[in-house]
This record gives sequence, C-alpha cells and structure tokens, in this order.
Amino acid sequence: MPSRLAFCLLLAALGLQAAEPLVVRSPMPPPEWALLERELLRADSAACDRFAARYLDSRGYLLHTPRWGTLDGPDDAIETFWNWTLLHALGGSDSLLDHYRRAQEGHWRQYGEIRTRLTKLAENGAYYKEFITQSDWFHTGEGMRAFFLYGLSQPDDPLYQSRMKRFAGLYMNEDPEAPNYDPEKKIIRSIWNGAKGPMLTKATVHDWVGDPVPGSFHLLHNAAGRSQTLDMRKWYPRMLAHCAEYLDSAGDNFLNLASTNLALNAFLLTGDQKYKTWLVDYAGAWKRRAAECGGNIPSNIGLDGAPGGEHKGQWWKGTYGWNFTIFDGELQKTVHRNYLTAGSWPGFGNALLISGDPSYLAVLRRQMDNIFAQKKVVNGKTLIPRMYGDPRGYKFDGPPQWYQFEENMHGPRLTELYLWSMDRKDLERVEKEPWIDYLEGRDPQYPVKALRKDLETVRRKVAMILADSTTADTRLADYLLDLNPAATDALTNLTLGGYFGGRIWTLHSRFRYFDPVHRRAGLPDSVAALVEKLSADSAALTLVNVDPVEPREVVVQGGGYAEHTIVSASAGGAPLPVNSSQLHVRLEPGCGAKLVLQMNRYSNTPTLRLPWDRAR
Repeated sequence: MPSRLAFCLLLAALGLQAAEPLVVRSPMPPPEWALLERELLRADSAACDRFAARYLDSRGYLLHTPRWGTLDGPDDAIETFWNWTLLHALGGSDSLLDHYRRAQEGHWRQYGEIRTRLTKLAENGAYYKEFITQSDWFHTGEGMRAFFLYGLSQPDDPLYQSRMKRFAGLYMNEDPEAPNYDPEKKIIRSIWNGAKGPMLTKATVHDWVGDPVPGSFHLLHNAAGRSQTLDMRKWYPRMLAHCAEYLDSAGDNFLNLASTNLALNAFLLTGDQKYKTWLVDYAGAWKRRAAECGGNIPSNIGLDGAPGGEHKGQWWKGTYGWNFTIFDGELQKTVHRNYLTAGSWPGFGNALLISGDPSYLAVLRRQMDNIFAQKKVVNGKTLIPRMYGDPRGYKFDGPPQWYQFEENMHGPRLTELYLWSMDRKDLERVEKEPWIDYLEGRDPQYPVKALRKDLETVRRKVAMILADSTTADTRLADYLLDLNPAATDALTNLTLGGYFGGRIWTLHSRFRYFDPVHRRAGLPDSVAALVEKLSADSAALTLVNVDPVEPREVVVQGGGYAEHTIVSASAGGAPLPVNSSQLHVRLEPGCGAKLVLQMNRYSNTPTLRLPWDRAR
C-alpha cells in the first residue's frame, strides 16, 4: 500500500481533511466489466436523449392522449422516466436531469388540463398544488419514483426541497385542505388520499377508471397488449368491470406505508426531526398492529385504529388486501391481487434507514415465516400461499385460511430483506437471484453477462423507438413505459451494491460515488467500480480508471445516504483507519485497486447532502 494512502487514511481517522486524496498508482489493465460499465452509461444516456427527442414536445408534454385513471393515467405517464434520475446519480449524462425536469414540469401542466365528468377526482385536473388529488399509493408511488430519486443528484434545488416538504406535510396535517392523517390513531384515513385529503365514502368505478376518450388505442393492461388497438368507447365497459370490486376505501391500508417516502426524503433533505418522528411513529403503529395479528401485516386498519376496523375485525379484508380475490370483468377471469409487499416493504425499509433500528426488519421476517410455514410440495414443486381469508365462493366456505398456493417464492422481497439485514439465515430463503450468486462466489462471469444483457436491452428499446409507428392520438400513458431505454439494474447492483427488486423507491445500497472535480453525483468519467463481496461488516470493492492518459478523482460514500461508516480500508496490506462516511480517492491514469473495506452499517444519520457540503 502506498505511503500516501496510509497518510490520508490516518488523517481521515483524526477527522482531518487530507491535502490530497488517497492515491492509487497500481497499473490495472481495464477489465472487460469496466469497459462495459462505461459503455452502458454512455449508451443509456444517448438512448434517453433519443427517447426525449421523439416523445417530449417543447413544453415537456409527453406525446400521448392523457386521461384520468389508474389503468393508464397520470402515474403511468411520468413513471415513464422512473429511473432517469437514478441513471444520472449512477454517472449518466447531465442531459438526463434536463429531460426529467422538463418532463416533470410539463407533466404537472399537461395533466392539470384534463377534466373529468364521471368522477370528481379530476374534474379540475389530476393534480392540486402539484400533488395527485386522490389516489392509492400503489399508483401514487409509481408516479413519484423519479421525483424521489432526483434528490440523489440535486439535493440543493430549493424548489425541490420546498415541494418535498409540502408533499410530506400532506400526511402530517400541515395543509388544512388535506386531513389525511389521524395523529391520535396514527393512521392514514383512507386508501384514497392526496392533496384533496382522504376519501371516506365508497369509491366508484369511475374514480378508478376515469372517463372514456374517443379513438382506438393500444391498451396494454388488456391481455391483447401492444399487438393490437381497441376502440376505447367499445372497450370502456370492460375497463369499468376491471375495477368493479375496488370500492372499499375508508380506513388505513398497508399500501399507505409507501407514503413514508415523502417524510424520509424531507428528512434527508432538511434533517428536520419532525419528519423522522412522524415516520417512526407511523411505522411503529403498523409494527404493533402486525403483532396483534399474529405477525401478519393487516391489510386494513379501521378509522378506530384497530386492525380490520372497517370489516368487523377481519384484518385480511380491504382493497388489494389479503383476500382480494375478485372477478376481473375486463380479463373475464378470477384474479388474486394481494399487494402486501407493495407498501409494507418500502415502509419498513424506510423506517430501518431513518432510525437504524433492525426491529422493523423483524416484522417482514415474521411475515415471511408465517407464509413459508404453510408451504407444501405438490408434484415435486414447492408452493406457498399468496392469499389469506374467506373470499365468497372461492373453493371453500367457512373460517379464514391460507389459499392460492403458487411457486412464487417472493424472490425480490427476500433479497431485499437479506441485503438490509445481512443475516445469513435470511439468505437461506433467497432463490434464483444471479447477482447474489455472484456475490457468493458462484458465478464470476456474472458482471460481464449482466452488463451485456443491459446493453442489449438498450439496443432493443432504441430499435423499438425507431420502428414505432404509433401517434400521440393512439397512445395512452402506459404505452411508452415499455419504450423507456434506461437500463439501470446491472449498474445499481455492480457499482453500488444496491438493489431495486420492484416497488422500492429508496436507494438501499452499500456505496455511492461522487465526482469532486465537477461537483456532481455519480461515477466520474472513465471511472468504473465493482462491488465483489458483501457481508454484515465488510465489502470488497474494485475501482479502476480506464483512461490511460488522465487521472481521475472519486469520492466513495458509505451507503446511498451516507448511513454507513467506512471504518478501515485495506489494499492487500494491514487495514488502515478511515472512520468516515466517505473516502476520497485519486486514480492515476490506467490504475486501479481492490479495496477491502470494514464498515459499520446504519451507524450514521442518513442525509442527501453532498459530501463537500457536510462534516466528515
């Protein structure tokens, strides 16, 4: 290890700022994975430029036919850009933020112009004070994914800070027009909530589906998919039938745990304790109620604060709940839509991040214990139940029970639980997760394969864009979701040690990177990173500068939000102390090193403040 490295690490341990960063002078021919990372960042950014040029107009309006509804409405339109802000934070081009800002501002204006006749929810536009009027958090969250991740790159944007605080305030009764929260019972008062407050009456099918619009469209939520167009006026009754049983509204719902993303991000931006207090109180109330239900996270909480309070104590009832087995009149078949994980995993994961308290993970673990305790083997296949309760007319009558046994092993949710806990017992349930296999040393070629796969995704999506013959008057909001060319999964896994398994809109990761020269988030130009191993208290990380001519500097941060402490670093020799949430590294031309970093996870107050704007 160079003497400069030891000197810098010693200064860091003393809480001092080194005159120069840690210097890596060991030559490292650029590995294939490093070149592929750099190419993927370039191709991703260029493909997004192409998409924006084709599908965004000068106002930032998405070129499609806007309408209200949860099947193909405002949440789908802006979700098209869900990972563009993440891509910038990984090291993508600055144009990504320009496109996103234009699209977001345009989206609020575009959907502010729609008017509905059959539902009051959008009679004066889909947004009020720039927030959805009323919707459920399965869909509200989808529409806010890029917004939540924008703070990774632009935490100092005053308009962003103002909006995040105002949006979080909608769930803290800071806006008298939106009494969404009952602070005494610690509940969000309806599955339908937003800038116009909670819906305490039954919803209507028109609230869910909106008004019909004239014309023929590619209705992607229909089984026919993008392969054909359907006349909206003729198909509209089937769309209403899709949501015929989605009408229970009053009381809290486990989907509302996803609203904690607002308080979390407001805290990350401001450090104001009130946001942490609200989040911990709300998640804590859900933790207690899960215990009351034998470790099962209830799908409805009554206005009285009791599990099942709107359904005679039956905690498994409610829209999207444990026994939400319905007949989908659009698809013409019985479907099972228990959305347990869509809100509870983000909510309890956010509570862990903001508090460092692992007891929130115990709630998720016990829930999985309950589900897996019912597993059975049928024809050599291991099955677990998706549903619980007493649905009318579905194969049985009598007391509530587990049903709808499937091969679904909840792989993404179990992977998240393991990565948050790093408990080897949690790992035992994780199946068929190639990235985890790589971290466990079972597939050394995985980085190259994964990066090549994502590059192929970019190529395929650009080809789809170039071949797309649709026009704005035949596209609804969800059509363009499949054309988003930004491929970020492999980069998130391999560079950050992070994981997005689904509806998680918070960056849970072991590392993040910053360019101290250009003062921006993301890997600096020509720098590549590979997380090679993770454990509860350590990580192996290789950094390389693929530029043979110019040096590069990079700040390595412990965690997506500086929540982890880098205790010490070793490059083949004795570990030297760091004791900081960040490590500043200079990579000489064509040089790289494998660092073994000892870490204390969840030991710091998380923040979105950039490294050069906070104390070490």
